[in-house]
Amino acid sequence: MDKKVILEYIKTHPGVSSRQIEEAMNGEVSLATVKRMVNELMNNFYVYAEGKARATRYYASALFAPVDLDEYYSKEVDEREVQTGYNFDLIPNVLSKIALFTKEEMDELNALQTQFAENFSSLSEEQKRREMERLGIDLSWKSSQIEGNTYSLLETERLLKEKQTAAGKTKEEAIMLLNHKDALDFIVANPDYLQHLTISRIEDIHSLLIKDLGVDRNIRTRRVGITGTNYRPIDNEFQIREALQQTCDLVNARDNVFEKALYILVLLSYIQAFNDGNKRVARITSNAILIANRYCPVSFRTVDSIDYKKAMLLFYEQNNISAFKQIFIEQFRFAVNTYF
Repeated sequence: MDKKVILEYIKTHPGVSSRQIEEAMNGEVSLATVKRMVNELMNNFYVYAEGKARATRYYASALFAPVDLDEYYSKEVDEREVQTGYNFDLIPNVLSKIALFTKEEMDELNALQTQFAENFSSLSEEQKRREMERLGIDLSWKSSQIEGNTYSLLETERLLKEKQTAAGKTKEEAIMLLNHKDALDFIVANPDYLQHLTISRIEDIHSLLIKDLGVDRNIRTRRVGITGTNYRPIDNEFQIREALQQTCDLVNARDNVFEKALYILVLLSYIQAFNDGNKRVARITSNAILIANRYCPVSFRTVDSIDYKKAMLLFYEQNNISAFKQIFIEQFRFAVNTYF
């Protein structure tokens, strides 16, 4: 029997015991097999347990449940069953109590980081500067492309290196890219700036990224909507600030740098604290945390913009991080194997 059958049963019968699962399988599997399969599901964070011994009860975790994105998005936006509002329990009562990565995922990420550290230590200061410049160009291009910027990678390189704008592009597109460079230059020059995360320092990053773009600075005071989803972020300034503070506290309390970086990527986008530029702030702040801890930064160069948006919308609508976690792992792997 496939573990998916047991997972689906737990989803539809929250609080079920292993004995009840065995009975529901109509003799197809033994109790020992049920327990083994449930343990495997728990190791992959698809299921979590409450209680001990015979009082143990199992629940499906929406956060890590496998999702077929093609099937999920085959339904139009108004046909999908989603969480339309911000989940106030998510940070204090869910994310604060769990680990984001399985043992296998952590083994790979740690091995990649070790590889990066060895490679980085062998470079001269000039080589490090050049590699960081190369990664910064890629990150500025991809981060802007995700937001609809039409500059090509070559045009971005010309703009950032030679200040030469591309024909047929808007002034705002060039400013967006140049602001990315300024923000990254600031992070590299001040690597410890986001070692300890605060709201005011997140606001500083936002100010760098939206300079001269006609976007309001600091935490928004009006409602915003998100294209392509019925999820609506918090519209109360005080609740936004509280959610940001919870995010800072969560990240600062973690020792795992990969968790810190991934939390920031998804939560700053989910909270939507600013009128515009939220995902850009998330990507730069996530990289600032990696750099502050001497980890390999991430350019996102090979991620498909649509796949990125779909993974993000899945978190908005279902609080499911599975697709976005895979993007993060893939992009960290790419960065280690490509830069420095």
